[in-house]
Amino acid sequence: MTEFLHYIFGNDIQAGLLVVLNLIIIESLLSVDNAAVLATMVMDLPVHQRSRALRYGIIGAYVFRGLCLIFAAWLVQIWWLKPIGGLYLLFLAYSYFKGKSTPDDPTDDYVDKKSNWLYRATLGTLGQFWATIALVELMDLAFSIDNVFAAVAFTDRIQLIILGVFIGILAMRFVAQGFVQLMERFPFLENIAFLVIAILGLKLSLSAVTHYFPQSLLALMVDGEMADLYTSILTVALFVLPILSAYFFNWPNRKD
Repeated sequence: MTEFLHYIFGNDIQAGLLVVLNLIIIESLLSVDNAAVLATMVMDLPVHQRSRALRYGIIGAYVFRGLCLIFAAWLVQIWWLKPIGGLYLLFLAYSYFKGKSTPDDPTDDYVDKKSNWLYRATLGTLGQFWATIALVELMDLAFSIDNVFAAVAFTDRIQLIILGVFIGILAMRFVAQGFVQLMERFPFLENIAFLVIAILGLKLSLSAVTHYFPQSLLALMVDGEMADLYTSILTVALFVLPILSAYFFNWPNRKD
């Protein structure tokens, strides 16, 4: 049993468990945000079609995340994909905070279906419902890629990535409502989630340094199990400490 746990979590079981916990938190928080985006995409459908469209979206999310787990096993083997993924995560965080800088713009949190090439290409042949489904599945694929890059930034151990993302997939179905309530009570969690995405993007981007200068001090700081542990501790602290501060001192402001 001990050998099996070491095979899954590595030499430091506690550090491995912390990585998995982070993966579950990130997967769940991003899934809530993803679900909110998908919900806006089906609002122009007739009421009786909306729940069916969202159900297809959930199925697509399961399928694409499963496929991305296979992609993760490939990703950890190819060094140059990591800095590319890191830059992608940094771009996501930049786009999010740039959108937040224009709070008066009501379109920040919505997807303009009519301006999307896939929706326009399929609307005439498939009709509004199936064109919407095609766009929902495209968004599911994009969200799945986001999550797998975030997972790889935490650790190179494919066993931990599979375990964390798999539990996160289950959380999409069974814990999503709890995270919705948590984010409603502490709205700043969404900002923190994308701050963590930026940190993970920076960590992945620095993998280029570890490849070309493996003996440098920066490479030794970024690479290895201790780096995974420190990253996990930092991200947990970024989530937990503001919640405790908001709960006891109302800072950050829970109503903001």
